[in-house]
Amino acid sequence: QVQLVESGGGLVQPGGSLRLSCVASGSVFSINAMGWYRQAPGKQRQLVARITRDDNTNYAGSLKDRFVISRDSAKNTVYLQMNDLKPEDTAVYYCNVQSGLLWTQYWGQGTQVTVSS
Repeated sequence: QVQLVESGGGLVQPGGSLRLSCVASGSVFSINAMGWYRQAPGKQRQLVARITRDDNTNYAGSLKDRFVISRDSAKNTVYLQMNDLKPEDTAVYYCNVQSGLLWTQYWGQGTQVTVSS
């Protein structure tokens, strides 16, 4: 079992920045990948970015131009630096971990990001 606690969401004006953090605890030795998903009202949850234990990263579409995912393995933490935020980035952001031989998924509770003037 892996437990995830997210932080860093909030209200920001268009063009601003936020950094999300997600700390993993429990069976962290078996984590294969960590990532962030987001879900806007009335839409499906979708991948934002993902990083593997080998530090390979992948991003959704053009988000790579504005978002950066990173991790601190010593702290069992994954970060999402979000720059030049736009109103369409407004969503609940969820931390995700894939763990073990079966790549079992675990989810955080979500953190709200609202981009508005």
